[in-house]
Amino acid sequence: QVQLVESGGGLVQAGGSLRLTCAASGSISSINPMGWYRQAPGKQRELVARITSGSTTAYADSAKGRFTISRDSAKNTVYLQMNSLKPEDTAVYYCNLLRLGITYWGKGTLVTVSS
Repeated sequence: QVQLVESGGGLVQAGGSLRLTCAASGSISSINPMGWYRQAPGKQRELVARITSGSTTAYADSAKGRFTISRDSAKNTVYLQMNSLKPEDTAVYYCNLLRLGITYWGKGTLVTVSS
């Protein structure tokens, strides 16, 4: 079993910053790719950023230049540093992990950006 717990969401003004944390536990290893997705009200879940075991990263166009994904393999933790936040970044942010062809999800953390 794999457990993912997100934290760090909250209410922030436009232009502000937040750092999200995803703590993974269970039958995992540092080679499992992990990522952050988000889902805004009335919209589909979309990729924000992902990171491989080799720390190769990829970002959605909306996140490039503002968000940074990183991982601490020793702690089985992935971070999402979000800067220059915009109201359109408001969403529930989910962490995911891919292991043996199965994608695991956390329960999400809400980010609200006020204008």
